[in-house]
Order: sequence, then C-alpha cells, then structure tokens
Amino acid sequence: MKSIKYCSAFFLALILASIAGCATTDTGSDTMAERGGTTTGQYIDDSTITTKVKAAIFNEPGLESADINVETNQGNVQLSGFVESRDDITRAVEIAQRVEGVRSVKNDMQLKEASRYR
Repeated sequence: MKSIKYCSAFFLALILASIAGCATTDTGSDTMAERGGTTTGQYIDDSTITTKVKAAIFNEPGLESADINVETNQGNVQLSGFVESRDDITRAVEIAQRVEGVRSVKNDMQLKEASRYR
C-alpha cells in the first residue's frame, strides 16, 4: 500500500514538473510597447489623457471644441478637425501640450475656410 502512495506521489510530482516546464514565458528584454502592442494599462492611460485634453480644450473660452478630435497613442496626442483660425490651432496645441502625461502633440487640424475650397 505504501508503494502505491509513493508511486502516486512520484507521478503527480512528475506531471506537475512537466506542466511547469511547458508554461515558460518569453523573458526577452523587449516589452509589449517596444513590439508595437498596447498593454491594458497603456490603453487606460491613453484614454485618460484623451479625456483630459478634450476637457481642457472644451473649457478654453472662445475655442470651438466640437470640431476638434483628439486621439492618443502611448502618450502621443493627435489633434484633427476644423477650426476657425490659426490662433485656434495654436491654442489647441498649447492646451494639449500642458496636459499631464502628454509626450507630444501632432497637429492635423485644418482651417474651416480652407476646407470649403477643396
């Protein structure tokens, strides 16, 4: 009876060791972000930055924010849409740059007048 218990324990340990050996992970030095992927934490951070930038632009007096789109990827903010003047473009970019967590701001905004003639 003792030999059955020892054999069972031995085989159980052998199976567990085999499973643990198969469950190795990639221990390379590159991270998910360096491979071009986005982790859940980065996605949440980007969503937070986008929300903060939109709120800052919305709260800026005299700046029409309904036509400004904000996208964020790994802290890099992209502004697009249509505004009334070059001053509005400058103000929107400056506002976005002041938001905590923003690494860079790419301006793809266009003047409303310029878009009418295209």
